[in-house]
Amino acid sequence: MSNSFARLITRLVLARMPIGSLVIVEPDGRRLRLGSGSPEATMVLHSQAAWSAFFGGSLRLADAYAEGLWTSPDLVALIRLAARNMPAIDRFRSRLLPVTRPFELVRALRRPHDRDQRRRDIVAHYDLGNELFSRMLDPTMTYSCALFEERWTSLEEAQNAKLEMVCSKLDLGPADRVLEIGSGWGSFSIYAARTRGCHVTTTTISREQHDYVIEQVAEAGLADRVTVLSQDFRDLRGRYDKLVSIEMIEAVGWQNIGRFFEQCSRLLESDGAMLLQAITIDDRAYEVEKASRSFIKEYIFPGGTLPSVAVIADRLARMTDLQALDLDDITSHYVETLRHWREAFLAHSDELAELGYDERFRRIWTLYLAYCEAGFAERRICDIQMLLTKPRYRSVNRVASDAARLEREHAA
Repeated sequence: MSNSFARLITRLVLARMPIGSLVIVEPDGRRLRLGSGSPEATMVLHSQAAWSAFFGGSLRLADAYAEGLWTSPDLVALIRLAARNMPAIDRFRSRLLPVTRPFELVRALRRPHDRDQRRRDIVAHYDLGNELFSRMLDPTMTYSCALFEERWTSLEEAQNAKLEMVCSKLDLGPADRVLEIGSGWGSFSIYAARTRGCHVTTTTISREQHDYVIEQVAEAGLADRVTVLSQDFRDLRGRYDKLVSIEMIEAVGWQNIGRFFEQCSRLLESDGAMLLQAITIDDRAYEVEKASRSFIKEYIFPGGTLPSVAVIADRLARMTDLQALDLDDITSHYVETLRHWREAFLAHSDELAELGYDERFRRIWTLYLAYCEAGFAERRICDIQMLLTKPRYRSVNRVASDAARLEREHAA
């Protein structure tokens, strides 16, 4: 497709955007305003070749950004504008599903989903180097949504507030045997063992995370209360009182969501409880996204899939005896979390370059962080915490809390 034809078609399509307006600054300085009203975003083209990128979805647009073919003075605003217009595109893609789905499913099913492939997928992201993540994350090295109780709360304080909330929801105590699926860099296991006195078994299939967590546990003097494994969730054995999984389910793939919950249920005692923190996608977008190609799946989280709340509920009902006792939406806190990560990443850009992270990598990751921040801001994607319980679960704290609430309501 010629650049001039791509320019013509793109202008015709974007001029009909249902929401907002896009200002495109062409290589010769001309400004095109497409759409109308607010919100408004700006995209600066540095080459006429950038026009063709509009026809390759997020993957080709990401490649073009990495190649320097286009930039934006405010990437988050630009992606937020795109997110607001995605429902119309989803409806169009849904109508094409009978045609496109067989090809997407064949491509997805041809990709291995065994333990070796899952380990390779995890390594592709989490083993990029602790040097990278230490420049982006807070001192606890927590790579999940924080909880900002106040706007001015530091990222470290917000991450500790999130960890405290997880421990509180599970009523963790010294007698609890806790399993964490997805260790991260050890912040939860160390926090829970230190503040609650419980024994935590935590597992990760990332080599760098595994070695880092072992070091941190030893340094914290908690080797007698934290056991660090390097096992796929499917290979875990034993029975636990409580189970925690913080933003790990996104990595299991859409084919394994049910198997993941089935295994979690099997690992819990009959009166056990599980705290799931998960990034979810809109129920209406799940089917068109689960097996599609995108720059996030190709360059950031290979093999990953965001579940929807409806899919989680369906797999829980069909494959486990777990009951959803509580659900909290913490999406707004992820916008602030990602802003902190993005600003830290950009602030350390020169240092990361010296460490060997080239310009293309840094541009892709800048786009990734802005992409996610915008997605959460527009609720294209969400972050939830679910308390899932076995049939015999009884929480003394929760019963007392509910009784106090009923007493207050009665008094009022």
